Amino acid sequence: MLTGKTALITGGGRGIGRAIALLFAQHGARVVVAARTRDQVQTVAREIGDNAVALVCDVSNPGQVAEIFADIKPDILVNNAGIAESATFVTTTDEMWQRHIAINLSGTFYCTRAALPAMLEKGWGRVINIASIAAKTGAPYVAAYTASKHGVLGLTRSLAVEVAARGITVNAICPGYVDTEMTSRGVEKITAKTGRSAEEALEALKKMSPQKRLVTSEEVAAVALLLASDEGRGINGQGINIDGGTVLI
Repeated sequence: MLTGKTALITGGGRGIGRAIALLFAQHGARVVVAARTRDQVQTVAREIGDNAVALVCDVSNPGQVAEIFADIKPDILVNNAGIAESATFVTTTDEMWQRHIAINLSGTFYCTRAALPAMLEKGWGRVINIASIAAKTGAPYVAAYTASKHGVLGLTRSLAVEVAARGITVNAICPGYVDTEMTSRGVEKITAKTGRSAEEALEALKKMSPQKRLVTSEEVAAVALLLASDEGRGINGQGINIDGGTVLI
């Protein structure tokens, strides 16, 4: 399905990014995984095999992004690198706000801007942004995260229209709570702040979905595979929810 294509996945060392990298490799893509943590991306590259490349990159640093894309010209870009922190609005610091904008939104912008010229030249490309249902709705204590993900969805829609006639699609995937390390850290924070047990905190997150469960990384990867393929070429400018029906927009 992806034979002959090069896919670059940011935040590719764990969770959703790792699942996408493994699935894309299974379907013939040459996979490049990038993240800030060298050991994690190297582990994923070893899982994939000799054809995979592991790179260290902080997507919030435009110089590091430019350096990577000087050598790698991906056909498929998955902007998955991101952070999620929580605080009440009045205790959200300037630093927390800037971290979310820099990594979640500016990082997506930097990587896409660097990847797009080669896609335009080839007349084929796929940009897949891993957003969140927080790109569609609001929730308490995550104003910085929500604002950054709303920005990612807006960027997705605008660019999708701009390049629609050039053989390129741009889409966002908007998961609910996913069974990853990021959600595990969220459970720890809930436990610390509320005194609930970890099991109670996890059940509370599961109950936010009508399906009463967490999404898996593999479910997100399956949608990414469709968007990356020729079979998914008619899907453009969309924010696709994977949340069991939590958000119906």
